[in-house]
Amino acid sequence: MRSNPSIEPFPRFAGSPSKSAFRSLCFALPLTLAVTGCTSVPLKEAGTLSSYSNLGAPKGTLAKKRLYVDGRHLATVKTVSIVPTTFSFSAASRIRTEADRSLVSNVLDRALCVALSDKYQIVPAGQPADLTIRSVVTNIVPTNKTVAGVATAVTVGTGFVLPVSVPRLPIGLGGLAVEAEAVDGSGIQSAAMVWARGANSIQDKPRVSEVGDAYGLASKFASDFSRMLISGKEPKGLDISLPSGQRMRSWLGGKPKYPACDAFGRAPGLVGAVAAKYGAPPEWADRKPKPAITH
Repeated sequence: MRSNPSIEPFPRFAGSPSKSAFRSLCFALPLTLAVTGCTSVPLKEAGTLSSYSNLGAPKGTLAKKRLYVDGRHLATVKTVSIVPTTFSFSAASRIRTEADRSLVSNVLDRALCVALSDKYQIVPAGQPADLTIRSVVTNIVPTNKTVAGVATAVTVGTGFVLPVSVPRLPIGLGGLAVEAEAVDGSGIQSAAMVWARGANSIQDKPRVSEVGDAYGLASKFASDFSRMLISGKEPKGLDISLPSGQRMRSWLGGKPKYPACDAFGRAPGLVGAVAAKYGAPPEWADRKPKPAITH
């Protein structure tokens, strides 16, 4: 039997679709999802800072934030102490296990410690320092583990047949909100930040864990806050500078510049990167979190 030439498996538009048209479609889809596939986390005061009066107006796109920084005072700082991150009661109640909460608080503190080591000497918590940093997780939107698992399977599977990776499903995404401040020996606020960000379907890889997104977002908060403390001013745009040698060594799981950072364990390095690529829970590679503290 002769097939009907008017029926084709794929429609033709002004000729056969070219490879360039297919690539354009593949790149257009992620851009569309980037706009719509994002969790909304409200930016609000949670009452954990010593003062909110210095904070500026809300700003930011991916991460919403209000901040204050006294660059003149920060220029005189030599030593920094990092108090282990705590959880507000409401944030803690949204995550079922202490182990998961500890993963989030620990990765936040570790990222802060390593980043700030570029400029300051880090001393153990509780010891005298020119500046003491306190952070509180004020809100968490849990990641939907089932959806994350499906998204991982789709992303990994299509990676073998498509020229670009397929964006994550824009549902079941997690989020994080943090308040942090840096105070001097007299308790006077030298810097503060109220920060909130939801995961999005392009930048945040799915991980099969209730805190899969919060774990990654905690490091992004630490990057924003540490950049402000190091520069003494509001961070602008993306940080495209090359990481220092000590940061690279620490990221790979090596010995940190200051022993005080060992209180937050060693980074999972390449093992963690591979685990994240295939959607494994953070605890598969990051095995030594400290106990989380409820504020």
